Amino acid sequence: MRDASIDLEHLSADLRVVLDSINEGIHIVDTCGITVFYNRIAASLDNLDPQEVVGRHILSVFPSLSEDTSTLMSVLRTGRPAPVRQQTFRNYKGDTITTMNSTLPIYSGAKLIGAIEVSKDVTLVKELVERVVDLQAELITTAGVHSATGHRVKVGTARYTFDDIVAVSQNMQDVVARAKRASQSGSAVLIYGETGTGKELVVQSIHNSSPRAARPFIAQNCAALPETLLEGILFGTARGAFTGAENRPGLFEVADGGSLFLDEVDAMPLPLQAKLLRVLQEGSLRRIGESSERKVDVRLISAMSSNPATAVERNLIRRDLFFRLGVIIIEIPPLRKRKDDIPALTEHFIERYSSQFGVNVHGVTRDVFELFMEYPWPGNVRELQHAIEAAVQLSHGSLIGLEHLPPHVLSHGPGDAASRPRANRFLPTSQFRDNSTPAIEEEAKAPLVPTLEQIEKSLIWAALETCEGNISATARYLDIPRQTLQHKLKRYSIDASDIRRKDLDYTDK
Repeated sequence: MRDASIDLEHLSADLRVVLDSINEGIHIVDTCGITVFYNRIAASLDNLDPQEVVGRHILSVFPSLSEDTSTLMSVLRTGRPAPVRQQTFRNYKGDTITTMNSTLPIYSGAKLIGAIEVSKDVTLVKELVERVVDLQAELITTAGVHSATGHRVKVGTARYTFDDIVAVSQNMQDVVARAKRASQSGSAVLIYGETGTGKELVVQSIHNSSPRAARPFIAQNCAALPETLLEGILFGTARGAFTGAENRPGLFEVADGGSLFLDEVDAMPLPLQAKLLRVLQEGSLRRIGESSERKVDVRLISAMSSNPATAVERNLIRRDLFFRLGVIIIEIPPLRKRKDDIPALTEHFIERYSSQFGVNVHGVTRDVFELFMEYPWPGNVRELQHAIEAAVQLSHGSLIGLEHLPPHVLSHGPGDAASRPRANRFLPTSQFRDNSTPAIEEEAKAPLVPTLEQIEKSLIWAALETCEGNISATARYLDIPRQTLQHKLKRYSIDASDIRRKDLDYTDK
């Protein structure tokens, strides 16, 4: 009877083809540590030729490893699977490689006959992420007072403020108001909303409006990195924590005194969530492989695309961590639930991209306006933004037409013009006191922005007349904040005292 360990050397041709075709490195050794199979992906990861590895002991091919640090040798020694872990090593050519390894024993019945390791190369990802962390730390270290201006240099990457948020609809104005109040608090904030609703815009605005505005703002997507890499990036590493580990601060240390934004926090593996919870509770952390505690002062802001309650129910996020993250919770409504923002957003993006591309686009046709108001916008504000960015470049005139829209938006269909809602369904033209005031549908080719401005100006003037020039009463009549009305009066050069004077003239007569 053939010894079971010899069977590893005689893997079936079909199995070898399968193992050689998958997109991860496969390395199989026998009980002595001699390589019996080494697929092409593994060879590519390690920058070696399979013939240089098969038949040789693993430690002779990778001299930087030892009986203790090699995951394959560890599994052969214990007979138990090794947890997924990061490993940085050098091959005999001197190349440094970082992989994420999953290592398992191979048994024939009750007898151990070898070990198999599945590897994914993360060398480039690790180098890029660490370089970004290093650059952020260097930027924050060197930031100070500008010698010429005397002003403190702003650190971090938060560039948006509340002035950049387009909020016409009441529910979006409520979001901005809640976010402004949250900015003055030091408590953790959890923001959730569908992809493309503008969560990071609100996050950056909170930081820039907070007492920490002059301190670092650091952002990290939790779904972008494997667990082991993410742990080191967040909490830092100490030399010797694992093969190839160096003393390196994590993002919590880099963001000390400022804000750390964790996007897609529900994608963070549960074991790592436990470590994050401890940092939030204790206000201190331990780098990987280090025993000493380091105090950190970081305001944590997190975001997710799903409803937090649903994420907790589905065990995507620990319940105790949710309570720590969600001291203040802000929901960003999808665009389909704040359609009053669509005209203003359309104007905003047209102005931006017309200026960027040097064209003279200043509005959309009525058909486009109606389609925009009917379209469900599954990609939310980001989808609208990209649709207008493309349309502005394709338009040869002053207006964006249906023919300039992306196919996926246009496929929603313009429908039968006679059966579709007219533009005044979305504009309160019925409130006009003067029936001669032109509505948008009376000029099929009227540019969107100027027409809306004229309608708004007429509405305000009519409301002022009704309220006899009283600004507070007019604001209540129009159901808008008094501050918003004052802003619009200034924008349209409307003087409420003119209304009052006209009423006095009528009285005198």
